[in-house]
Amino acid sequence: MIYTQNLTKTYGDQTVLNIDSLEIPKGQIFGLVGNNGAGKTTFFSLLLDLIQPTTGKVINNEVQVDISEAWKPFTSAFIDETFLIGYLTPEEYFYFIGELRGQTKADVNELLGNFEDFFHGEILGQKKYLRDLSKGNQKRVGIVASFIGKPQVIILDEPFANLDPTTQIRLKEIIKNLGRDREVTVLVSSHDLIHVTEVCERIVVLNKGEIVKDIQTSKETLKELELFFGG
Repeated sequence: MIYTQNLTKTYGDQTVLNIDSLEIPKGQIFGLVGNNGAGKTTFFSLLLDLIQPTTGKVINNEVQVDISEAWKPFTSAFIDETFLIGYLTPEEYFYFIGELRGQTKADVNELLGNFEDFFHGEILGQKKYLRDLSKGNQKRVGIVASFIGKPQVIILDEPFANLDPTTQIRLKEIIKNLGRDREVTVLVSSHDLIHVTEVCERIVVLNKGEIVKDIQTSKETLKELELFFGG
């Protein structure tokens, strides 16, 4: 589904990402972990054509993302609150995203009905602008908006940050459910090793922009990651 080749990103004389090759098959729940500055957000930004690679390419379902926009209809993401439109209410934002993705208001409402527990009565019907919501509630809106239009690829950068424990648990179940039919490829980055090992079937560790581990998740994975980062 997603393939990178000779992918690098350099700023001046500093290389922040250097990945020879990486393949993420369709339907995989893929985790990306690493310390601050490891290159996680840079990698996701390259996948989404938010920045240009210094060398190499990213292929998403046979489309090279920096030379064609044909990947956009089947790919969605929530990286941070800059993806939101602060002067809209959550409902307005959901409908706006729905319109971009060819969804009617009825389609969007049907989807939102599946996330009442996740919203916990704090998102819909509150007559608040997105800019006035808490960081956690902004994140809930952004995450659910990324599900609109039945995307085949969903990219979530630090989705568990700023969420309360109950919402984190619900989000883990949502991500697991996305991967059960093997039709949706989900990419998750996080500093929380426990959450990543619970939801991702494969975890790649980045260190100073390079892949240092590529692990198929097992009962030993959390211990292996804790030893790596603790050592």
